[in-house]
Amino acid sequence: MASLNRPRAKIAHVYRGTFMHSTQDTTLEIIEDALLGVDTVGKIAFIGKGSEQDKLSQTFRFSSSNVTQLKQHEFFMPGMVDTHIHAPQYSYTGTAMDLPLLQWLNTYTFPVESRFKDLKFAHRVYTEVVKRTLKNGTTTACYFATIHTDASLLLGKIANDFGQRAFVGKVCMDRNKSDYKETTQECQKETCRCVLTYPLVKPVVTPRFAPSCTGDLLGQLGAIARKNNLHIQSHISENVDEVKLVKELFPESKSYTDVYHKYNLLTDKTVMAHGCHLTDEELTLFSETGASLSHCPNSNISLCSGLLNVRNVLKHKVKLGLGTDVAGGYSASMLDAVRRTLDTSKVLTIQNPKHQALTFDEVFRLATLGGSQALFLDDQTGNFEVGKDFDALRVNVAPPGGPIDLILCDKPKVGSGALYKGDDRNIVEVFVAGRKVVPFMEPAAE
Repeated sequence: MASLNRPRAKIAHVYRGTFMHSTQDTTLEIIEDALLGVDTVGKIAFIGKGSEQDKLSQTFRFSSSNVTQLKQHEFFMPGMVDTHIHAPQYSYTGTAMDLPLLQWLNTYTFPVESRFKDLKFAHRVYTEVVKRTLKNGTTTACYFATIHTDASLLLGKIANDFGQRAFVGKVCMDRNKSDYKETTQECQKETCRCVLTYPLVKPVVTPRFAPSCTGDLLGQLGAIARKNNLHIQSHISENVDEVKLVKELFPESKSYTDVYHKYNLLTDKTVMAHGCHLTDEELTLFSETGASLSHCPNSNISLCSGLLNVRNVLKHKVKLGLGTDVAGGYSASMLDAVRRTLDTSKVLTIQNPKHQALTFDEVFRLATLGGSQALFLDDQTGNFEVGKDFDALRVNVAPPGGPIDLILCDKPKVGSGALYKGDDRNIVEVFVAGRKVVPFMEPAAE
């Protein structure tokens, strides 16, 4: 199991206990009494058997006295990946659930997002959303910001200072009934200005969605992404009225997906949120281009947008991760996204008994490795493979005052119990790139 090559960097930490993760070939692998070493640059140097500790300590030159032994009912799992979350909307999470998507945007979202030209307000909200998501076990987040470049740059700094891996997108929209928009030229200029050079944070080209962008803007953003090899994020086929509107605005395109494809916005570094109403033909185009989908079940249900058939998406070999989609989704917790994904799948099975509901193992994979694949990060993080960054959660199924009462404790099912019933009280420690993150502390002062 362990690599026999000596590490290029010294071993900084060694952990012994149970590890749960997904691999390319296995939806869920539980490794009991494993020994995992993390080097000084935060990468996994080896994974071996606990019984081979003496041999591994000689090979990798670490002291057995420095091994951290997990406690009873504890395990390590990969950090969770939120592939779609609106950072500014965290300010009104859990409210405004009474309208469908397009009316919801005009009534609640655009007025709130307009406030983020005030950097003091932006700092307050962005600090809280990064703290909350880290506390909930989100080690990687793909954020929508607002149209305000300075506030978007601030979000990137806050995420990096707290130690969260993130993508931050300055939102682009040059078509809107309200004043919350920019000109096409401003969108292009400000997207180029929104350069994030922090170690853990990358920029992502972010057209809000096709209805709020002219074809000219979409083409310019596609060119910027291609020239600079950047990630791309947007929304697609979330709501039936939205799909109809796209047909009206882009009559020359065969489908919603074709709009993005025409403007070079469908690449292997693209993640599109929702996709509830995509056709099989559109899913085939996603697969051919390598583009990903972010499944946001809480939001899909809360705004009555639709139910994504994840089984069909996977059948078309489309990369898929999970998203909280705050504030269309009322929870910034990826544990909630896991539960709502299972619920949605079971609803589809109730509607059609021939539909095969998703298993817990499959959804665990979507929340971890699947998210890393969707964000084109799976060579760097997503599971416990030698050479990858140690992005991980130390989970205690039964902490004092926690939400779970252990009665029948079947060991292999302990992890699933924590994800079904647990909350942030079960997360003991959060690690990003090998560094322990303390989400309730303030970031470093400027």
